[in-house]
Amino acid sequence: MAVTLLLDSPGAGSVAVQQSPLAELCACLHALDEPGHHPASAGWVARAHRGVDGGLLATATAWAPLWGAFRARYLLPLSAGPRRTLAAELREVAELPVGDFVAMTVQALIGKNETELVPSLGDDMLHRLRLISTSRMEIGARLRADPEAFRGELLDFLAAFAAAAFDAEWPALRPALDRDGALRDRELRNRGARALADYPAAAVATGPSAGPLRIVFDKLYNATARVHAGRPCLLVPTVHGRPHFVIKHYPGYPVVIQYSPDEAATPTLETARRRLAVLQDPTRLRLCYAILRHPVPTAELATQLGMTAPQVSRHLRRLREAQLVHTHRRGSVVYYQLDAAAVERLGPDLLSVLYR
Repeated sequence: MAVTLLLDSPGAGSVAVQQSPLAELCACLHALDEPGHHPASAGWVARAHRGVDGGLLATATAWAPLWGAFRARYLLPLSAGPRRTLAAELREVAELPVGDFVAMTVQALIGKNETELVPSLGDDMLHRLRLISTSRMEIGARLRADPEAFRGELLDFLAAFAAAAFDAEWPALRPALDRDGALRDRELRNRGARALADYPAAAVATGPSAGPLRIVFDKLYNATARVHAGRPCLLVPTVHGRPHFVIKHYPGYPVVIQYSPDEAATPTLETARRRLAVLQDPTRLRLCYAILRHPVPTAELATQLGMTAPQVSRHLRRLREAQLVHTHRRGSVVYYQLDAAAVERLGPDLLSVLYR
């Protein structure tokens, strides 16, 4: 499964880096709600619990579905342009057409990143939300009763929470985001939109040479979105958003990719899948046991396992392709040793892929 971006122009004009204090504030709020998934944000979470009023913390918990894994689209940049303050981004949310605001909220509540608009907030949708959780149904009921009042309360909360726990954090985060933004800008100038394929979860798809550039992102659902001068792709770096790799492609608004500058540390879904598949084979598990503690050459492994050298080589090749072994050569002999750290990380890596 994948999200495919169709870029009408391979140049850099339709792709831009854009910092967003609102997006980072909501990444912080998500880390506050799910601290176990964001160990790098533990310091900020602890400071927030010490310094924020209990009523604000309770309200943050109540609103949490809006900045969960399927974050409401309006909590990321709604338009391209010069660097904005948090207050300016909140004003842009306040000016969003109410129909779009409601639909983006429902999209977050039901946990879908579909490109088509979600249905209106009727009884069927409230029933669907009730099946997901009582808290989401309650948010949906409040939204249906008075969308404008709902929006006003949400924006008031975000401004109050930022004043209590984020405004002091943002200046410390910006230097790292600026450095990464400068690197991304340089890559975009040098290579155009193909620089999007640098993300570990992305690749340039082959297709007709005359067609749009196709960048495919490894995600857990299928979608296609077109990027052009009137609908750019905005790259939004985040510190507290890791390990999530967020792609939003709501119709009529810029495509947004929120990423962590150290995203390279997270493997792709295909890498995790390949490693799990490789380790399902009993013979390869025996090979892993044989090369866990020290390097062993192919001939010795064949002797230990009662196999031919070509048979062993085929299994070792699969382990090597999955990046689960180290190799080194002594003369004409190649030695293999299991990458124990890669195997140990497989559980957390898979979890990071799923969170992304």
